[in-house]
Amino acid sequence: MTGFYVTILGNGSAVPTATQHPSSQIVRLSEEQFMIDCGEGAQMQMIKYKIKHRKLNHIFVSHLHGDHYFGLFGLVATFHLFGREDPLNIYAPSDLQKLLEHQLRISKTNLRFNLNFHALEDYKSKPLFKSSYYAVTTFPLYHRIPTWGVKIRKQDKELRVDKEFVAKYKPSIDQIVRIKKGGDFVTESGKVLENKEITLPLRPDKVYAYCSDTVFNEHLIDHVQGADLLYHEATFDSSMQEIAKEKFHSTSVDAATMAKKAGVRKLLLGHYSARFDDLSELLQEARSVFPNTLLSEEGQTYSIK
Repeated sequence: MTGFYVTILGNGSAVPTATQHPSSQIVRLSEEQFMIDCGEGAQMQMIKYKIKHRKLNHIFVSHLHGDHYFGLFGLVATFHLFGREDPLNIYAPSDLQKLLEHQLRISKTNLRFNLNFHALEDYKSKPLFKSSYYAVTTFPLYHRIPTWGVKIRKQDKELRVDKEFVAKYKPSIDQIVRIKKGGDFVTESGKVLENKEITLPLRPDKVYAYCSDTVFNEHLIDHVQGADLLYHEATFDSSMQEIAKEKFHSTSVDAATMAKKAGVRKLLLGHYSARFDDLSELLQEARSVFPNTLLSEEGQTYSIK
C-alpha cells in the first residue's frame, strides 16, 4: 500500500475495556512503518488487523505511563523469537532504556538483532529521523511527567507529468523517468519541450500530528499548525473540565479548540476514558467547536491526503 496512512491499534486510556485497548497506532508511508506508542496488547492488535511485523523498524513512545509502553516488552520478545535480524529503533524517554535492559538481563535474553535506543531528551532541535521524502520531529506536551508529541511531514519531491502531454506525445517509460527527475522532452520533429511546460507543481507537504496525554496549552498551536490530520487525546467530556486539568488531560472540547486554533484540516479523537459506554457525547461536543472531527476507531485506517 502506497501513500500516507494511520491505523489505530488502541485508543483507550489507562484502563482497558472489552472494546478499547491502550494507546498504539501504526503510521505507514509507502513501504515504511512507524509505531506510535505501544500499550498493552499492541502486538495482538497487529495480528488481529493483519499488520506485518517485518516492516516495523521505528517505535516512538510518548511518555512512561504504562498504557503507552507496556506492550513494548512483548513485542521485542516476539521479534527475537521470530529471528529478526534488522535493527529496531526505539525513540523514548531515557529511563525506558534501563527498563528494557533490565528485562532482557533478568530473562537472560541476548537479542538476535540490534536494539538502537534514542533518548527523546536528545532531540530538542533535530528530527528523530528523516528520509528523502519525510521527516519525523517531536515537541513537548504538558502532562504530569515528561511527554512528547510527534509530527510526521511527508514531502512530495517527485515531479508529476502532465496527463495531456502524455496523451499527445506518448513518451516512453524511460523518458517519463527522466522528466520526473527534471529533464526536458524532445519531440520527433526536434522541438524541445522544457520540463516546466510538461510537469505539474509539486503537491503540498502532508502532515500528521499526534498529541497523546496533555492538558490544553496554547503553546501547542505552533507545533500542530495546519496539520492535515491531528490525533488528540479526549479523555473526558466538558463536564469533567476540572478533573481534566487536575490530571493534565484534555476534554473533547479542548481537543476541538486546539484543532480550530491551529487551523488543522481534520481532528481524530482518542484516549477515551473507560467510564464512557457511549462516545457520541464526546463527538457532539467536539463538532460544536470543530465540525470536521471524527472518533478514532480501533482497526480503522485513516488516509492523510
